[in-house]
Amino acid sequence: MEVPSDVYWGINTQRALQNFQISGKKFPKIFLISLAQVKKACLLANIDLELIDKENRDAILQAANEIIRESKFLDQFPIDIYQTGSGTQTNMNMNEVLANRASQILGFPMGKKHPIHPNDHVNKSQSSNDVIPSTMHISTVHMIKKLLPVLNRLKESLETKIEEFEGIVKVGRTHLQDAVPIPLSLEFEVYKKQIEITIERLNNVMDELFYIPIGGTALGTGLNAHEDFDKLTVSHLSKITSLPFKINPIKAEGIASHNTIAYASSNLKLLALSLLKMANDIRWMGSGPRAGLSELILPQNEPGSSIMPGKINPTQSEALIQVCLQVIGNDSVVTSGEMYGSILDLNVSKPIMIINVLESLEILIGGINSFIDNCLVDLKANTEKIDSNLEQMLMLVTNLTPILGYDKCSEIAQRAFNEGKSCKVVIKEMGLKIDHLDELLDPKKMV
Repeated sequence: MEVPSDVYWGINTQRALQNFQISGKKFPKIFLISLAQVKKACLLANIDLELIDKENRDAILQAANEIIRESKFLDQFPIDIYQTGSGTQTNMNMNEVLANRASQILGFPMGKKHPIHPNDHVNKSQSSNDVIPSTMHISTVHMIKKLLPVLNRLKESLETKIEEFEGIVKVGRTHLQDAVPIPLSLEFEVYKKQIEITIERLNNVMDELFYIPIGGTALGTGLNAHEDFDKLTVSHLSKITSLPFKINPIKAEGIASHNTIAYASSNLKLLALSLLKMANDIRWMGSGPRAGLSELILPQNEPGSSIMPGKINPTQSEALIQVCLQVIGNDSVVTSGEMYGSILDLNVSKPIMIINVLESLEILIGGINSFIDNCLVDLKANTEKIDSNLEQMLMLVTNLTPILGYDKCSEIAQRAFNEGKSCKVVIKEMGLKIDHLDELLDPKKMV
């Protein structure tokens, strides 16, 4: 097998390029850097155990740091994400890049597996079985750490809207039909609460993701690894990442199954459902401006139509909704990967599971930031329309049921609707004497 002379990968990667010409999709930067972090931690553990000589170790360490700290050589990972379910090809891709770069640093030609060997040195005390799952956890944690500040920003933006909308009472709706009055601020408190719940959930997810199976080598048996290798590797990894990684006490569990990755994905799906509700509600309340609800005034970011002048569409809501739909779809793939891939002693859907989780995290970060910047910040309440709707609403009569009873109040509401009158007018026409009627029918005193 011939390998181009100007690339850092080796024969295993070249074979994978030939054998897996499927999608052209490659692992993202965060996964490759996380994989390099695992390799560096393993190298440092092997150094502690005096299993690699000083000259070789310094060269490998420099190569790993070039990827981790400078994002070099990321174009040297060309393998399709649709490959073996263990991710072995990508693990070997990293081994070969680091070995060839380290040999180059030492003044030797690439591709000779000398003086640095991709398996004997870079992959020492490791297997794809434990390296790839560990990298899956690390890269997911890195991305969740990027998502959490965005969620806190969304929470703060919602808090601003809650303060801004304080005192505004509007028609509530259930089943898309008029219901009793509700504060506009309360509707936004619902969105805020769901984001707070998500933040708590994601922190719990990270607590599980911190447990990794490194040191398990093949099938979680620890074959060919020193008994102290796992503890040393996790210690170095925690320093490299500034994150509290721990050893999975049953390493085979983190290799044969990726239940924790599925758990992370399911929480991203729940976040997507919360965001979808918020985005959908806002576009409903912003519908109009003449024939819709028109309770919210959407920012006028761009023309909404190529043929209808002056049309403004809820584009940011639509973009975020599409992000959410993709995340929900990605979770379905992750669930299937755990369901069909976890056969006997090795889950064989690792690449497709992690690529979908990382994509969900990436597009959630971008989608939420876009929604905040281009919709939420400049979202306004249309108080004139809100007040007009309140004056005509029929469900104000609900406040009179303790006085008149359900059936009489239903009669009032039906007559008001059929005759196009307010409930107050109908009550007076019916000759009903109710003390403090104005106060009882005041929407702002019903919330």
